[in-house]
Amino acid sequence: MGYVIGVDLGTSAVKVMLVDRVGHVIEEVSNEYPLYQEKAGFSEQDPEDWVRETITALKELTCRINDPERIEGMSFSGQMHGLVLLDNDNEPLRRAILWNDTRTTEECREIEEKVGIDVLHQITKNPALEGFTLPKLIWVKKNEPTVFEKASTFLLPKDYVRYRLTGEVHMEFSDAAGTLMLNVPEKKWSKEMCEQTGIPVDLCPTLVASHEKVGTVKPDIAESCGLNNDVAVFAGGADNACGAIGSGILEDGVTLSSTGTSGVILAYEDDGDKDFSGRVHYFNHGEESAFYTMGVTLAAGYSLRWFKKTFAEERSFEELTELANQSPPGANGLLFTPYIVGERTPHADADVRGSFIGMNATHTLGDFVRAVIEGITFSLNESVEIFRENGKSVNKVISIGGGAKSSLWLQIQADIYNADVVKLKSEQGPGMGAAMLAAYGLGWYSSLKECADHFVEESELFKPIPENVSVYKELFELYQQVYPQTKAINKRLKKFR
Repeated sequence: MGYVIGVDLGTSAVKVMLVDRVGHVIEEVSNEYPLYQEKAGFSEQDPEDWVRETITALKELTCRINDPERIEGMSFSGQMHGLVLLDNDNEPLRRAILWNDTRTTEECREIEEKVGIDVLHQITKNPALEGFTLPKLIWVKKNEPTVFEKASTFLLPKDYVRYRLTGEVHMEFSDAAGTLMLNVPEKKWSKEMCEQTGIPVDLCPTLVASHEKVGTVKPDIAESCGLNNDVAVFAGGADNACGAIGSGILEDGVTLSSTGTSGVILAYEDDGDKDFSGRVHYFNHGEESAFYTMGVTLAAGYSLRWFKKTFAEERSFEELTELANQSPPGANGLLFTPYIVGERTPHADADVRGSFIGMNATHTLGDFVRAVIEGITFSLNESVEIFRENGKSVNKVISIGGGAKSSLWLQIQADIYNADVVKLKSEQGPGMGAAMLAAYGLGWYSSLKECADHFVEESELFKPIPENVSVYKELFELYQQVYPQTKAINKRLKKFR
């Protein structure tokens, strides 16, 4: 039986996963690398750290198994939006500027002014946000002109690692969609976006499909990692696209709810012409002819970790969720908004801050924990409701991440989303999606959907409880009033921070 490797290049670590033909994870290795934050709002990494730790992880992976010669293919998932600027020799000109870097607010407003918001949404299907790649390119051009003049091309993080392993330079559609330079419906670089913002279109690399074979592992890398010289390498996808593939989000009507540090609501789209007016992200899927829409809560699991560290550090998450389970739906009239690091969907606002509303002397620790969990889920539900307002049906939700580790949280999701919520038997995230792209690229399966039918298995189903749905519907209406009524207060409070 053959194997494939899924490489998931995250923000804090790279994880490599060995998977067999039926989706069983045989082995996995994870290696961390540093994050550089030298100024407020700056977030960078050294691309060489990614390469070194990926190669080290691959070496360890092959050393752990008896039959590395059975590894047939490899593909990649990676953190989106990060700018890796290369010179004529394809050497990095500076550290990579990451997705969570916020230095480019001025450049975002410049893009809106030069291109026009309506045209921006028509071409790229997305708003101009600090996380995207184009504002970073403009920032480098303005602030580091000597560096920019030496630039020959740019890549995104996982594409750079793949280049170092194969010697081939490409970018695939699902990651390119997050640059703000791709014509998303037409799947080609937008000359208009480049020309209007002063970025040479010839900086943009060749585009390929996520499942497309882009080369083989270079002989010296293969030898050092214990791999065959003919291990096929496939382009891969953005982390959210691969997360969708790895969770079986490959047909309309199935939605993903992912609760990590940030939170994501992601829905499959077979049409690239829908207009969400920039209210949610709209990207090319890892499945060649598909797209996906996505809303983001910036502080999802992070809100719960912050609360635990600040107010209940000695308690385990299991203890806290058990206390929350003793509090009724609505947390005895306590509301929480998870805007502790700003918010993305539907309020792209870096200045807004979180709130506890309705506190009184009778509230317990369990009420507060339940309010935090409910507030995170209310924020995610804003994206669910945007999808529904635009004609999508959200009847079945696959839940992954921290929000899928608690039966209480899974039931709260079912009640707030008013949809069936499913937990997977074995949740492996974007790395599994990358492995599935390699399996499909090798021809093991005739489609990604067929691959998912073998690789992705559901384990538990949580159905909405009608009386809880009614309570949460009323509370959600109150939740939606908090942002507009606290926005001005938060702006004034900013001067004291």
